[in-house]
Amino acid sequence: MPTAFYFGPAGPTVSIVVYFAMAYEVELLPPAVEFLRGIDTKLRAKAARTIELLRQFGPTLPMPHAKKLSGYPLWELRVKQGSNIVRMLYFAIERTTYVVTSGFSKKSDRMNRSEIERAMRLRAAVLEDRDE
Repeated sequence: MPTAFYFGPAGPTVSIVVYFAMAYEVELLPPAVEFLRGIDTKLRAKAARTIELLRQFGPTLPMPHAKKLSGYPLWELRVKQGSNIVRMLYFAIERTTYVVTSGFSKKSDRMNRSEIERAMRLRAAVLEDRDE
């Protein structure tokens, strides 16, 4: 919890600053839902918890839970259960809505280019539908 220091006539005083988190909306596209249905129960539970963290914290969700993909309007939700690692790609609509496009099992240190392209196609389709 952040601490603020104030200097009054009697010298420094300490006050606790409280931040109220706003709830964000998180939508899962069908490919993301299908991916979640196909993974191990424990891994699915951790993924659900990470999605809930995104709903609670939005753009302030830090590593190791979320990371911006360099050069793309996408972020990744990062989930690890034992030796299993999955990623779910998402993007923001306005400032309060996040759309999880898809997910995949991570097998190497490099990001899977075809998954990024897939997420970008899904993003374009969602944005086109919202403009109509």
